[in-house]
Amino acid sequence: MRLHPGEPEAPGWRVVQLTDVVRRLREEASGVTGRPLLVAVDGRGGAGKSTLAERLRSLVPRSEVVHTDDVAWNHAYFDWGGLLVENVLVPLHRGEAVAFRPQAWAEHDRPGAIEVASGMDVVWIEGTGVIREQCAPWIDASIWVQGDLDEQERRLSARDGDSAEQRRHVTAWLAEEVPFLSREQPWRRATVVVAGTSGLRHDPESEIVVAV
Repeated sequence: MRLHPGEPEAPGWRVVQLTDVVRRLREEASGVTGRPLLVAVDGRGGAGKSTLAERLRSLVPRSEVVHTDDVAWNHAYFDWGGLLVENVLVPLHRGEAVAFRPQAWAEHDRPGAIEVASGMDVVWIEGTGVIREQCAPWIDASIWVQGDLDEQERRLSARDGDSAEQRRHVTAWLAEEVPFLSREQPWRRATVVVAGTSGLRHDPESEIVVAV
């Protein structure tokens, strides 16, 4: 697996039921009551975070996904921690609903808002950089999605295209992502490390590859 310098490959990959991962996350914060369990789903661009978060949302009744890309939209690649904490994590910690319309949405006429109803069982907070020290007091459990860089680059190209503008965007993103993640080292804090890219045979609907 090709990784950025400083990120070690997780050891002992094995196939488990996705329900076992959910159980492990709940065990990490077994004392949570009166509010949703807040689980961070982190990984580099193209690692498979969004796909995993959607699988988890479909698996767990009364759960919802918040994408940090929506918080960061037309704002900054990584300087959005305060916005997330103040407008999403703190209300959820109080057991309140979320209805957050970032200032950049209003400035650029993006309709709608980031919304989470009250009474959720789990809220999956998905995005590169969400397992960070700034958010740690508000996050109950976390997943790091480790992926092979070659496969991540292929996925990003397939998803976003390979135009000169997109290549400039990726270059600018990596210029911030690499030092940010090297400093935060989210893989060391994660409750569970899962493989975004794996050669182990498994049922993608019900199983997942995790590190021991």
